[in-house]
Amino acid sequence: MDKLVKIDESSERGIVNFLKFLLENKKVSGVFTLRKTNTNGSVDYGLITETSGLDDAIPLHPLMPANAGQILSRFTPVKKPIAAVIKPCELHAFVELVKRTQGTLDNFLLISYSCGGAFPFKATVQNNVDKLLPDYWKTVSNGEVSREIRPTCKGCEYFVPMNADITISLIGEKNLDTECRMFLHTDKGKTFAEGFNGTLSEEKFGSSLIDSLLTRRKTEKEKLFTEVGIQDAGLDGMIDVFGKCIGCHGCSRVCPICYCILCDFESHKYDDNVTILEKELVHKGAIRLPPDTILYQIGRLIHMSFSCVGCGLCAEVCPANIPVSTIFMKTGGETAKIFEYIPGKDVEEPIPVMIFKKEELTEIGED
Repeated sequence: MDKLVKIDESSERGIVNFLKFLLENKKVSGVFTLRKTNTNGSVDYGLITETSGLDDAIPLHPLMPANAGQILSRFTPVKKPIAAVIKPCELHAFVELVKRTQGTLDNFLLISYSCGGAFPFKATVQNNVDKLLPDYWKTVSNGEVSREIRPTCKGCEYFVPMNADITISLIGEKNLDTECRMFLHTDKGKTFAEGFNGTLSEEKFGSSLIDSLLTRRKTEKEKLFTEVGIQDAGLDGMIDVFGKCIGCHGCSRVCPICYCILCDFESHKYDDNVTILEKELVHKGAIRLPPDTILYQIGRLIHMSFSCVGCGLCAEVCPANIPVSTIFMKTGGETAKIFEYIPGKDVEEPIPVMIFKKEELTEIGED
């Protein structure tokens, strides 16, 4: 049974005041959260150390300027506690990076929430976010799928955080404007919340509308696969889809799991070799330039099939409009069935590619 703290304010205002409480009482040295940067709807992630800085904080805002899991991994380990409010997929990404020794959970108070999804970048560019918010929060409260969120978000099944110290309940909550329901899952969460002014009780986190939304998300995911046409695409289909790649590598730069300082596909290993190109010309009569864009995409697909957390940033930044995140979602789902592995679920669960089981050897004919 979880500890539940009820705050008689809107969900957004309630969590902001909790963050101010943590800073004022020196329980944390800083707060990592989304904040407004201007009046035109632009947001960024900020590390805030003064309570006045939280006046611009919008921790539950449905925008993702970057994957916060990637950002958190870059300034760990931290010596003083930091409270971080991040989306479930960002938390899952951070956990996956911790498994790869790219970060540590030490000295982080991880706060997340049942997520209704994030708007695409174009909503910010078009200065359209404020117009979309009323309908968005209505769908969150009713456990429905917003029409305006990213396609990947519409098909995301893991919209409830799995490793948070504290979870803000949003999906299915009918009083988002007047009440903040904050569930304390871990001893760390309970310790940091001690002394905070709120109504304390015990209640199991969850809502019947969460199950209903999960069913709707699964339907949306299958619809998305059908629209993109990757259900039975096979290798030839993947070549057709990835053939539009211009080799900018933007997808890997925003991906939280692609953390290599030097990507193999950006090394001299893939520089054009004139001798090889001449042989290819003799054999084929024509060659694709720049080369290896399809190999790059399929290589990433292999790497990400057991690691993708479904944040959707790769598709957001693709200038060729390749539905990268949808393809990864489809492939990742099939991989998850084989290994019974969900990225970011458990920090102690080993990554499938890094282990083997004896029974796997017998499956391929070894004694």
